[in-house]
Amino acid sequence: MAESHNKAEIGLDPEIVHGVQDALAEGGLAQAADRVLALPYADAADLIESLTPEERAALVPALKGRLDPLVLSDLAYSVREELVDLLGPRGTAQALTELDTDDAVEVVRTLDKAVQFQVLEAVPALERGEIERGLAFPENSAGRLMQRAFVAAPASWSVGQLIDHLREAEDLPDDFYDLFIVDAEFRPIAAVPLSRILRSKRPVLVGAIVEPEGEFSTVPVTMDQEDVAYLFLQRDLVSAPVVDEHGRMVGVVTVDDVVEVIEEEREEDLMRLGGMAQTDIRRGVLGTTRGRFAWLFVNLLTAILASLVIGLFEAQIEHLVALAVLMPIAASMGGNAGSQTLTVVVRGLATHEISVVNATRVVTKEVLVGSLNGVLFAALGGLVAGLWFGTWQIGLVLGAALVVNMMAAGLAGSLIPLAMHFRKIDPAISSVVFLTTVTDVVGFLAFLGLASWVLL
Repeated sequence: MAESHNKAEIGLDPEIVHGVQDALAEGGLAQAADRVLALPYADAADLIESLTPEERAALVPALKGRLDPLVLSDLAYSVREELVDLLGPRGTAQALTELDTDDAVEVVRTLDKAVQFQVLEAVPALERGEIERGLAFPENSAGRLMQRAFVAAPASWSVGQLIDHLREAEDLPDDFYDLFIVDAEFRPIAAVPLSRILRSKRPVLVGAIVEPEGEFSTVPVTMDQEDVAYLFLQRDLVSAPVVDEHGRMVGVVTVDDVVEVIEEEREEDLMRLGGMAQTDIRRGVLGTTRGRFAWLFVNLLTAILASLVIGLFEAQIEHLVALAVLMPIAASMGGNAGSQTLTVVVRGLATHEISVVNATRVVTKEVLVGSLNGVLFAALGGLVAGLWFGTWQIGLVLGAALVVNMMAAGLAGSLIPLAMHFRKIDPAISSVVFLTTVTDVVGFLAFLGLASWVLL
């Protein structure tokens, strides 16, 4: 019972959303605003995303100057643009000044260029400079991900000096986990957990409490955010210093940023496998239609290719109706087997479990798995087809076609994403379309070709 109770408390309560919507419908702006402001920022962002554009237009003016700025960084891109328009450049600029640099950069980078310029013009010069320096780094790089506020000290400081500095300094980050030891040229050489500082006596030198064992990890400012997330996973990091091309420390990446990257990349890959964008849920009908049209059009062309293969055997299909009944089985079983392989390989590439070192072994394994499954389903499908149509030959043809297509599915499902990955193309973008083409063409060709040879 306790487990189900805890699950019910996770996420935004739909009753709260309905309450805000009812208050807006009845003209109770103050009541609706108070309900939103009482929520944690993540839930407030979810609630705002759940409203219609008309409801947001009515609600946001009542939230000006009171909304937690973190709500802006947690919103979907399309809804964030709406909110920025409703808050205006000055209201948005005020929120940005209260955010950490990485969150402010995340908000600004998704805005239209004209709106971005207006918002930055309203941001005070010091904060604007920090944001613009963050925007200068490549997209999806550690430079965009890092926050510039961090704690660094020379190894010659005592623990007491460091603690006094932490108590007196006014430009420290709101939350931090590690303190970084730097040399005379501000290159990070070690990290010390805050807990170890607090457990050490004041006269002890900071350099003396650094653990000698273990590899100290730094993040180049141009490192891709996916590689940053992988580094955190491999080294069990809570935070890591970001360094420029000279090795000097310029910022820090923390685990909460990495969790967001992991979620963003997971969602992006999932949507791309279906030929969709992350914003599809909240985009309008016309925008979503335009976004999906391209891949559906490509899919139409590949479907025509499969139909052309079927057309080559038109006379045979007219002569033996059983071929028309059974040929979807040969194609669909290959498609499903290939999708399983594709999912495993795309995930393996994303998590760095698959590389040049073991790519051949992965392909070989998937072809063998496809072949073995093909043999098993050939026996099952062939038996059913033979009993269904009263002839063992058609069962033999279907079984052989299943073996061929499922072997091809294992090969294509592993080679297509690998080839795209090694050519620096995201394998999640269009692998499904190419895989479906292969399994449809091979399935129809194998089944109808064997049927023409054996049965007719």
